[in-house]
Amino acid sequence: MALERSGYRIERWERPLNDLVAEADPHTVVIIAEPDFSVAVKARESVSGILDHGGRVLATGFAGALLLPDNEAERSPVTRETSCNAQPEGFGRLANSGIVHMQPGLRWKPERPEQRAQYTCRGDAVVVSYAAGRGEVVWWADSQPLENAVIAKDGDLALLLNSLGADPHSRIVWDESLHGDVPGLWSYANGTPVRLLGLQLALVGLLLVLSFSRRSGPLRAPVMVPRSSPVEFATSMGDLYEKGRATGAATEAARRRLVRVMMREAGVPQSAVDGGPQAVVAALKERLGGDWSTVGEHLRQAGEAARENPAARAALELARAMAEDADRIRAAVRPGSRAVRGVRVA
Repeated sequence: MALERSGYRIERWERPLNDLVAEADPHTVVIIAEPDFSVAVKARESVSGILDHGGRVLATGFAGALLLPDNEAERSPVTRETSCNAQPEGFGRLANSGIVHMQPGLRWKPERPEQRAQYTCRGDAVVVSYAAGRGEVVWWADSQPLENAVIAKDGDLALLLNSLGADPHSRIVWDESLHGDVPGLWSYANGTPVRLLGLQLALVGLLLVLSFSRRSGPLRAPVMVPRSSPVEFATSMGDLYEKGRATGAATEAARRRLVRVMMREAGVPQSAVDGGPQAVVAALKERLGGDWSTVGEHLRQAGEAARENPAARAALELARAMAEDADRIRAAVRPGSRAVRGVRVA
C-alpha cells in the first residue's frame, strides 16, 4: 500500500483493541477507518486507554467519532451527495496538506479551545485535531482520502501522512478488529447442543437421500460406440487383418510408398523398378551416389513378405525400415544434388 511504499511500518490489528492498550506508547498510531457502529461503541474505553499511554488515534466517520473522547460530531443538516474540495483552516502542519477530497455527510462543532478545525467543507469542519490524555486525536468526516482511487490525488496522501505525525519510526496499526461481523441469531447457539443436533439431522438426511437414490435412480444404458463410427470401422478392419494374418498387405503398402518416393523424388525410372531390387540400387547410386544396398534388401524382403505373410512384429519392422529409406532418399534429393525430381544435372 501507499504507506508501506513511503517507508512506514504497517501492522494490521485483528485482535480485540483492548489488547493494544498495554502495548501503546507515544510512538503508536492507530487508524480506525469507518468501524462498524455496533462494535465501535464497545471499544471507547480501549481508545481512551491508548490515548492515555500517549498514542495517536486517526478515526473517520460517525462511528469513528463515537470512539473519541469529547466527541462533537453530528450529522450535517444538508445531505452531501457530491465530493467536496475541503479548504484548509490556519497554517499548521496538518492544514498545509493541500487540496483534500471528501464527500462528507458529517460535521464537527468544536466547542473546546483545544479542538481545532484543520479543514472545512462548505463551512463545516471535516478534519479536526486535539489533544486527549497524553496523546492526540485526528478525526476525518469521510474516509475517501484513504481510498486507492483518490489517495494519489492532490493533498490526500499528504493529509494521511500529516495525520500520522512526524515520527518516521512510528508503529502504524491499522485496526481491523472493529470491522468484524455483527453477531446474529445463530451466534447464540454457540456452546449449546444445537449445532451438534443440526449436524446429526443433516447426516440422517444425507443417508435417506443416498438410500432412496440407489433404489429409485434412473437406469442408464452403457455407452456403446455406434457401428458407423470411424473408430468402430478401424477396430473392425484391424481385427479382420489380424485374423487373416494379412501382414503382407501392410508391407506391400509400405513398399509402394517407397517406390513412389524413388520415382517422384529421385527420378528412378519405371524400367529400373520393374528390373528388380538390384536395378533400383544401381539407379539410385547413379542419380544420388552412395551405397543404397539396404534399400534393395528391403525391397527384396517386401516381395517375399507379400507371398508369405510374416509375423506381425517382423512386418512392422520391415515397414518402418522402408519408411526410413524413403526419408533417406528425400534428404539426399535437395537443391544442389545430382538429381531433383527425375531431372539429371550434369
